[in-house]
Amino acid sequence: MPIHPFQPMQGDIQLLNINSKAIANNMLGDPALRQVGVYLPPGYKTSEEDYPLLVDLSGFTGSGLHHLGWKCYDGTVPQRVERLVREGKMGDVIIAFPDTFTSLGGNQYVNSLAMGNWADFLILEMLPLIEKRFRVRSNCRAVFGKSSGGFGSIYHGLNYGETWQAVACHSGDMAFDLCYIPDMPATLNRLADFDRNYRDFLDYVDAVPKLKSSDMHVLMTLAMGATYDPDPNAYKGVRLPVDLYTCEIIPERWAKWLEFDPVLQARTSAGQANLRELSGIYVDCGFKDQYRLHYGSRQLSAVLKKTGITHYYEEFNDNHSSVDYRMDTSLPFLYHALTG
Repeated sequence: MPIHPFQPMQGDIQLLNINSKAIANNMLGDPALRQVGVYLPPGYKTSEEDYPLLVDLSGFTGSGLHHLGWKCYDGTVPQRVERLVREGKMGDVIIAFPDTFTSLGGNQYVNSLAMGNWADFLILEMLPLIEKRFRVRSNCRAVFGKSSGGFGSIYHGLNYGETWQAVACHSGDMAFDLCYIPDMPATLNRLADFDRNYRDFLDYVDAVPKLKSSDMHVLMTLAMGATYDPDPNAYKGVRLPVDLYTCEIIPERWAKWLEFDPVLQARTSAGQANLRELSGIYVDCGFKDQYRLHYGSRQLSAVLKKTGITHYYEEFNDNHSSVDYRMDTSLPFLYHALTG
């Protein structure tokens, strides 16, 4: 039975402002000035201890700052962490909650001509500022997230093993042929209402007072196009990997998307070398995931097993929605991976 999170947060939240050069020239016209919420554990001000750093990457439509807000029968991520510390499952940590929302609805945390260089924002701008301002233990960083944030976490593990020491991927985007291609027909059906014109649909999104769930899924597909294979000459950089009339896959365009697929990246020597740099890899997914992401998670785990890369993998009896409770498993895992 869920309980009200009556226990108030004992730590402190500080807000940092970053005027980012990495995302300043994005094609969306999104602001470069971003806030990062930083949670400091109880006793931080009176101790001289250095702490592990966790970075929270939000899912699509979210922002890291969202996890600082109270939720019915759930509480905030800092409240969750403090409970886990009281239960003896992990120790104190510093957590960063960056605002990475975009006007296309979300973020995949990669460098993109259209969306902005979000990987650079995290690694070259945010991490140095936090580690200069706060007492972060040397080489003791982990990144975690769910859905798009889960993709971002495992992508960073596959590509930036020298930066991160551990990653946790909850229900992350992978096996792109299963999680993205099945959504293309519905996306094209909706775009047909706008003469297959991206700009007209996006203008509608900006103007409508309430966005339907189905339209949010179309927006998400367009955001992926602007992320994985942006068109420098298109409105907001949006480009899809299929013919807008026949829905046939355009091989050279789809190949650009697949360069980001974690399952395929894990099969490369570069991806494996980065993963071997990590002290902890956590992957989980509900086996009723409505975006079929459990199949990609299974494929990724199979690749890691075959190549001898140690990782934690678990499936659970749930779908894609409202699974923050899985952090009760992943956050202690990350803490112990970082601290040994």
